[in-house]
Amino acid sequence: MRHRVSKHILLLMADVWNVFTGELRAVFRDPGVMIIFFLAGLAYPVIYNLLYWNDDLEDIPVAVVDLSCSQESRDFIFKWEATPEVKITHVCTSMDEAQRLMRDQKVHGIIYFPPEFAKDLASLRTAHISLYSDMSSFLYMKGVYMSANKVMLGEMRSIEIRRYEATGMAAPIAETLAQAVPYEDVSLFVPSGGYSSFLIPPILILILHQTLFFGICMRGGVAREEHNNLFVIPGRPRSVSTLRIIGGRALAYFCIYMVLSPIVLLVVPCLFHLPHVGNTWDIMRFMVPFLLATIFFSMTISVFIRNRETGMVTLLASSLIFFFISGISWPQPCIPKAWQYLSYTIPSTFGMHGYVHMNSMGATLGTIAKEYHGLWILTGIYFLTACLSLNLLAHVVRKKE
Repeated sequence: MRHRVSKHILLLMADVWNVFTGELRAVFRDPGVMIIFFLAGLAYPVIYNLLYWNDDLEDIPVAVVDLSCSQESRDFIFKWEATPEVKITHVCTSMDEAQRLMRDQKVHGIIYFPPEFAKDLASLRTAHISLYSDMSSFLYMKGVYMSANKVMLGEMRSIEIRRYEATGMAAPIAETLAQAVPYEDVSLFVPSGGYSSFLIPPILILILHQTLFFGICMRGGVAREEHNNLFVIPGRPRSVSTLRIIGGRALAYFCIYMVLSPIVLLVVPCLFHLPHVGNTWDIMRFMVPFLLATIFFSMTISVFIRNRETGMVTLLASSLIFFFISGISWPQPCIPKAWQYLSYTIPSTFGMHGYVHMNSMGATLGTIAKEYHGLWILTGIYFLTACLSLNLLAHVVRKKE
């Protein structure tokens, strides 16, 4: 009895090993899969970082429309131009002139002082300033708005102090009242305030997810095009069970991406000075269920891929959807409930949230238990669906034979 059990275990390990080595050979002999796994998997993170390398624009051309022509408006304009984000290139006499400049893309922001600006300040009424920014680019809008906002906050404090002093109050007391609760603005998780440090970390996870997803779907499409019997190991005359095929192939993809993942998630953030305060060991432990869930999810879908091109269409159609419904680029509470529930079925959703929390915010595995356990649950679910879908395909193949 013990001899039979040992023989069965050795046969099981031999079958899994043969599937594992056969899948590795198939991957390294397929130029398309090699390009997706290695070239795209390593090049995309670098390309995205280079695209967003200069994520803080300086000297954004802006226009000024000062109908107040007062000392107060000139002080504001002087301090605004002193900020590194903007550069006043045009001084206009009307809003029509400034709008023409913005339409021609000669300026990317306009600040407007109405004629009554100084009078409103002198009579202790609320003074209004209008700011217009170019929404064709997030970086233009951010630079123009943030620079004007910093100057406005400083001016509001100065005006409040002058008004207290005008009532006969001593300067130290006036300053204390103007800022009763001192504060200091500290950017904890995005210290540069740039777009790349916010966008790139979750994109890295999505790149791993999508290249793995597309590569496995491409392998499934090639197998269907060549009419291969997925249950036969090359060089062996007998069929192999679903579990052994799933296990061997999953092990092959897992080994490949356990080599690529540290490069993408640990080396790339250091090279491009992205936020990276997480524990390396925790991040790699988190990647285990993420990669397994993605592999089994992809293997489930790949059974229904009939040719190589279908995988490309699936990749292009799903990438933006997976990113937007994850709640990274758009607040999750603002996403409809149906889309939120759908996002929980995609491994990249838990992967992006978990990686950002660990890598950029310094969270531990215990802190992100929801994402970590969610990935293990998806791993179990998609393992079962991969087995069921492969058995379904086998039934269809045998029926045709």
